[in-house]
Amino acid sequence: MPNEMPLRKIIHVDMDAFYASVEELDNPDLKGKPLAVGGSEKRGAVSAANYEARKFGVRSAMSGFQARKNCPHLTFVKPRFDRYKEISKQIRAIFFEYTDLVEPLSLDEAYLDVTINKKGNPSATMLATEIRQRILEKTGLNASAGISINKFIAKVASDINKPNGQKTVNPEEVIPFLENLDIRKFYGVGKVTAEKMYKLGIFTGKDLKSKSIEFLAENFGKSGPYYYHVVRGIHNSEVKPHRIPKSVGAERTFNENLSSEVFMLERLEHIAQELERRLTKSKVAGKTITLKIKYSDFTLNTRSKTMPYFIADKDLILETAKDLLYQEELQNSVRLLGISLSNLNTEDKKTKKVDDKSILVQLKFDF
Repeated sequence: MPNEMPLRKIIHVDMDAFYASVEELDNPDLKGKPLAVGGSEKRGAVSAANYEARKFGVRSAMSGFQARKNCPHLTFVKPRFDRYKEISKQIRAIFFEYTDLVEPLSLDEAYLDVTINKKGNPSATMLATEIRQRILEKTGLNASAGISINKFIAKVASDINKPNGQKTVNPEEVIPFLENLDIRKFYGVGKVTAEKMYKLGIFTGKDLKSKSIEFLAENFGKSGPYYYHVVRGIHNSEVKPHRIPKSVGAERTFNENLSSEVFMLERLEHIAQELERRLTKSKVAGKTITLKIKYSDFTLNTRSKTMPYFIADKDLILETAKDLLYQEELQNSVRLLGISLSNLNTEDKKTKKVDDKSILVQLKFDF
């Protein structure tokens, strides 16, 4: 059928506790000990935690103070992003040995479309095993993987046998897999949406599937039709090798909390300068400027303004960020400031229609 989507075999590769694993690799004395990258007892948030630390409830984005409280014998190390990028580059080179359809999500995870691959191997499961082995041989680090017919299921599957494991959800297993899935595992279902779903009697994919598209649209707006389709195995998002960012930003966490607006303006100038550099490098401009303020008590405040035209100039960005800073009184001393630009001139306004017929074919795919 001419309108059918090509059948797809998608692998989601996710490095295990990547930042912490790199630190253990470079300093074997850290192995077997609870370890946090980033943060400290006094300041900062944890960027990553190894599996030993996670047993004590230490998680990324947790304050260093809370992490230490959870795990008194926790070791903190400073992040070394240049080193993580170096290893990430080696891992990405391995991906390209198998396919050019690689969509990096961050330094430590990516989607690969191996439907047609450079090895001529029809088994995505075997390819995932081989890729993980190649990563281990090249870097000394473990990776986990999920394999299925679309990005959403592959990503969920990659978590199931972590660390150092993989999970294939074959086409004939897709529907029961989604029906048994906890509702919090679905894209876009955060704490607030989950609470709303619970009140409506939706706890699993099966509960979600029992609701009509009209019911879901009425209760969840634009996300309603998405939930309706995704629980039926319909998720047509392609692996995008040249992923277009929806926003570009820069931010700074300060060594000492700032309470003086004079110092904040000085920092904002540096941040605006860095943002301009990133925009120039990416050759993009945007209309919506957002100022991010994180207070010393970790509460977050964002303020946005949309311009009638695209901007990428430091002075215009800074002027708008200043206006946003003065928009309302600051509630506390400030530990982080950030500026981001969204509503970019790269955004594709076209929306693709979901073709239900095409997915029925996906479910007949031999893995």
